[in-house]
Amino acid sequence: MSSSVKIGIAVVTYNGGKIWEQAAQAIHQNCQSGMDVVVIDSQSRDNTQHIARQYGFTVHEIAQSEFNHGGTRNVAMEHFHDKDYVVLLTQDAILASGDAVTALVSYMVENDLSAAYGKQLPHLDANAVASHARYFNYGDRSLVNQQQDIPLRGIKTVFMSNSFSAYKVADFQRLGGFPTDTILCEDMFFAAKAIQQNLKTGYCADAAARHSHNYSTVEEFKRYFDIGVFHFDEPWIQKEFNGVSSEGSKFIKSEISYLIKHNPLLLPKAFANNAAKLLGYKLGLKYKSLPSSLVKKMSMHRRYWDSSAYNR
Repeated sequence: MSSSVKIGIAVVTYNGGKIWEQAAQAIHQNCQSGMDVVVIDSQSRDNTQHIARQYGFTVHEIAQSEFNHGGTRNVAMEHFHDKDYVVLLTQDAILASGDAVTALVSYMVENDLSAAYGKQLPHLDANAVASHARYFNYGDRSLVNQQQDIPLRGIKTVFMSNSFSAYKVADFQRLGGFPTDTILCEDMFFAAKAIQQNLKTGYCADAAARHSHNYSTVEEFKRYFDIGVFHFDEPWIQKEFNGVSSEGSKFIKSEISYLIKHNPLLLPKAFANNAAKLLGYKLGLKYKSLPSSLVKKMSMHRRYWDSSAYNR
């Protein structure tokens, strides 16, 4: 990659805690000359902003009520009109090496990608269920996604992760950025728009970050409820990219094999989690017919329903 390629890094934060200290240090170690880091913080009450400034990052504070998965990241991108590429991270993603950022952007440059995401490794405290999810979804082979892949990969063609991803600024601006009113999956929304316009996205297995969650069964239900809400609000993605494909059954078979080998005592939890995911997703698809008070209780991103972005 040419040294003339200009890169920015943006992180969305809220009460980042101890893991943010590790993430900020890893970001700092990745920063090369000319790389600016902007932190969009939703009025954290801990030392999140202090840590960011300690490493020389620019802090842009927004009101908690203004946070939205898409709109807030659009605010972050507005700081980088002079950059060629912007890497977006979540506060709990710890870059796994000192060249993770440049590796991801280099892969984009080499393959002329509009967006790409890096490999996710489980955190050191990840349980076997969380670890398997990372190994299943983030393999050792890099790939490029384009329109011709839709018949084979279906909706996986537009898979993207907001925890460690990058965007080509020119294409991001041309496509209008992220949706400003989405509960989550703003990354998938953009990837789908890019593929529609005959652009390419990709996955770089050589750029990695540690990122995982030891979700409870209730948390899995709530997360998939929100995913269902997203797909109800954006039905064109399922229609355009052939629905959910057979990934679900592949995942369950792989998970069972992995847990039998690594921690069979977690098999009941895995079964409960998968049932909760399915139920949550199906209810999310029907959220418009549910009472508003119940919708908020079933949602992981409860602030979304109070935000100015949401108008029921």
